[in-house]
Amino acid sequence: MSNSAENTSKRPLRVAIVGAGPAGVYAADILTKSNEVKDGDFEVSIDLFEAYPAPYGLIRYGVAPDHPRIKGIVNALHKVLDRGDIRFLGNVTYGRDLTLHDFRAFYDAVIFSTGAIKDADLDIPGVGLQGSFGGADFVSWYDGHPDVPRDWPLDAKEIAVIGNGNVALDVARMLVKHADELLVTEIPDNVYQALKNSPVTDVHVFGRRGPAQVKFTPLELRELSHAKDVDIVLYPEDFEFDEASDEAIRGNNQIRTMVTTLTNWLVEEHAEAEEPSSRRLHLHFLHSPVEIHDDPEHPGQVTGIKFERMQLDGTGNVKGTGEFLDYPVQAVYRAIGYHGSPLDELEYDARRGVIPNEGGRVLDSDGNPVPGIYATGWIKRGPVGLIGHTKGDALETIGFLLEDRLNLPPAQNPDPQAIIDLLEERGIEYTTWEGWNKLDARELALGTEWTASAGADGVARERIKVVPREEMVRISRG
Repeated sequence: MSNSAENTSKRPLRVAIVGAGPAGVYAADILTKSNEVKDGDFEVSIDLFEAYPAPYGLIRYGVAPDHPRIKGIVNALHKVLDRGDIRFLGNVTYGRDLTLHDFRAFYDAVIFSTGAIKDADLDIPGVGLQGSFGGADFVSWYDGHPDVPRDWPLDAKEIAVIGNGNVALDVARMLVKHADELLVTEIPDNVYQALKNSPVTDVHVFGRRGPAQVKFTPLELRELSHAKDVDIVLYPEDFEFDEASDEAIRGNNQIRTMVTTLTNWLVEEHAEAEEPSSRRLHLHFLHSPVEIHDDPEHPGQVTGIKFERMQLDGTGNVKGTGEFLDYPVQAVYRAIGYHGSPLDELEYDARRGVIPNEGGRVLDSDGNPVPGIYATGWIKRGPVGLIGHTKGDALETIGFLLEDRLNLPPAQNPDPQAIIDLLEERGIEYTTWEGWNKLDARELALGTEWTASAGADGVARERIKVVPREEMVRISRG
């Protein structure tokens, strides 16, 4: 038996998970339910760290608040953390409050599940103009992220959203939807007021490829049609399909459903045109962004955007036609994907935005596994797939951790109290699961208070999100 096995056989295996979003919670849950733990081969003690005072990561700060299915995911994550066998420690930032050396001292293994929160780059002229925004930044704002300014410049009447994934549709829907429809969600009051005062009339969503190559899901697409007083506008010239598109439509139910929905909207659009709505959501395909235009009368401000018209090449990919189109817009939102951020003392693949790894085993600069260090979720494989896909990631990563468990570098101080003592010694105002329950109760109470003040004819609000970090910490620790 190795020294590590001797050191850990008489005590629980200490595991730290950095990031309390779905990926981190799934990893913790899978480890606690593994056959090795259930059969009594060893015990495990897990601490789940989060940079924000509240848990849930992407679910709380990266998904549009009007998604009804998200509540179900939150409930599932809540059940895992509410069991009491996984300790939550929030408001603790890796690389600032705790270092890799610290984690090594108190844990036998560390799993990083820090996700991806930054926008992927779009390298075209004008991207730095005032009025050009990252979609991820906008999502963070309307989701009440504690580290994002409370104000957002919503003064454009015509807006372009670049991207054909779920985030692009979320961004477009939040921009075009009337704010009163969002009162039933948990949006903070500053978000509601800003959206209510928005002068927007037209939001244009642009994708490089055709309707059969979009990256969003049927549910996301259908949700567009639920917005009141918003017309969906499509263009017949965008509905050209090559051989690969036809094959994809025939062979994939999801693609067939989306193309059918879009083509039905195209047909129905003219029948509804007699009573136009006050706002319009335009869906464009086969458009590749070329340049964001500067305003000659107000230098530095977005005044329009240029695209090259694309055409399908027979394989489902596209090629340029040499035809260029200009659209007058006063704001541009880039929603072409997320990108992971580097983590102190770990290798980083800047092109992919991930921690280099093999199946979740983190690699060093020579490509060798770093003992006891793992990754899961988007920081492991990149920001692709739906939330549920992170379960498969976690299963793979935990499988390797279980394989390695007899040879992990043992923690110098595995006492669960030791990390608490260190956090308190450093003056870090960490939050706990009990603290989250207090904050959760406060947000529910704010919804009840708002509903009561609105009167019998008002909208019933289930909860209102608390935004300032200091207030979140105060409520959680109070």
